[in-house]
Amino acid sequence: MKVIKNFFWNAGYQVFVLIVPLVTVPYINRVLGPTGVGINAFTNSIVQYFILFGSLGINLYGNRGTAYRRDDRKALTTYFWEVTILRFVTIGIAVLAYLMFIFAVDEYRVFYLAQGVMLLGTAFDISWFFQGLENFRVTVVRNVLVRIASLILIFLLVHKADDTALYILIMSGSQMLGNLTFWPSLRANLTHFPKLSSLNIWQHIKPAFLLLIPQLAIQIYVQLNKTMLGILQGVTASGFYESSDKIIKMLLALVTATGTVLLPHVAHYFAQGDHDAVKRSLETSMHVILVIAFPLAFGIAAVSTTFTYYFFSTKFMPVAPLMAAEAIVVIPISIASAIGVQYLLPTNQVKSYTVSVILGSIVNIVVNVPLILWLGTMGAVIGTILSESVVTICQVYAIKNQLDLRGLFSESWKYCLSAVVMFGVVKGLEIAWSTSLIGLVVEVLIGMVVYFVVLLGLRPHIIIGYVRPYVDQMRRRLR
Repeated sequence: MKVIKNFFWNAGYQVFVLIVPLVTVPYINRVLGPTGVGINAFTNSIVQYFILFGSLGINLYGNRGTAYRRDDRKALTTYFWEVTILRFVTIGIAVLAYLMFIFAVDEYRVFYLAQGVMLLGTAFDISWFFQGLENFRVTVVRNVLVRIASLILIFLLVHKADDTALYILIMSGSQMLGNLTFWPSLRANLTHFPKLSSLNIWQHIKPAFLLLIPQLAIQIYVQLNKTMLGILQGVTASGFYESSDKIIKMLLALVTATGTVLLPHVAHYFAQGDHDAVKRSLETSMHVILVIAFPLAFGIAAVSTTFTYYFFSTKFMPVAPLMAAEAIVVIPISIASAIGVQYLLPTNQVKSYTVSVILGSIVNIVVNVPLILWLGTMGAVIGTILSESVVTICQVYAIKNQLDLRGLFSESWKYCLSAVVMFGVVKGLEIAWSTSLIGLVVEVLIGMVVYFVVLLGLRPHIIIGYVRPYVDQMRRRLR
């Protein structure tokens, strides 16, 4: 029951996170233009490298470690302060390195300074602690309030292209404020502040660093595209890619919400030695994820042109084919999220997880430069698809002797076929109808109906399993 509640808390928050950009992104894209959006994307990609090194893999390490110790309050208190103090130290080093970088460059210095607030705020990020406790209500409520505040500030203060730095500062500052709001809730979960002499801070460096390696690899193919586009094609190209990628990642958050919820839950099962529960959890989660991922991928591809026209404006029409192509990445990322975050990491198979993302980053580095030089922004999209596919294939290979792959993916063809039929119907409507916002909404609604009607006709176990108890209950009442 707790898992379901946490899922809805997290999924509800992801829906909120989805809705907010639906309001802000069209406004920001129109106000700042492709260049302003590109400057934000490019400078943000740079600061993310410093955030990554400063964080030292602590989000994943802290989440998992908290889940292991949550039944021992004294051990939990000691662990929290050891990890938190370590993060203060590593982020402090990262801040000094970032300042040296800023004063070494001449271009975009003001924008880099505004992005730096996000790096400083990372030191106070303890969301990993509450996620490890499976207390998602705390993280959701506070993040919602902070995002509402940033939304208000954006509409009040950002009105022209020259406000790009101010926009970056609002986004960075709101993230820092959000991190600070977690701290008052600590009192209910910790015993006391231990003596510094009793803390063994440095013991956490090696295991946290081992989790930094896969995160570093992930950042290479997540951020490197924007960085390389900014260098090779200019910040405007980086802005087009960022616009497409932002939509894909927003929708992906709905699919991967289960990963954030189940990591501490599965870690707790694993710590107790209940391996059967771990496997059952992954199998159920995989089917839930795939039944959502396939229609999302094909749905985005079907409406990309009309969506770009109304959501971003005519200045951003090059985003439409990028979004249609990048939509396919939803499927491999969703599968990798289930296997990696919900199984490999909680069961302490960090090596397999690390190898998969390192190989993905190597592929990205190898193919990105020639593809970007050859195809421009579309080359970066293709590089992303190839990288994510390699990660997924490697993770599936890693579990082939541990789990029943047939049980995990046996129903995939049903989800895929239903999504393909939906794509055909929606794309046909988009071509036949004149472009309009109402038409877009109708296309989405019709697509959803078509997908679920076709899917029900194929009788997938994940849906039949949930529906059958209610049907049986209604039959008993009718009798």
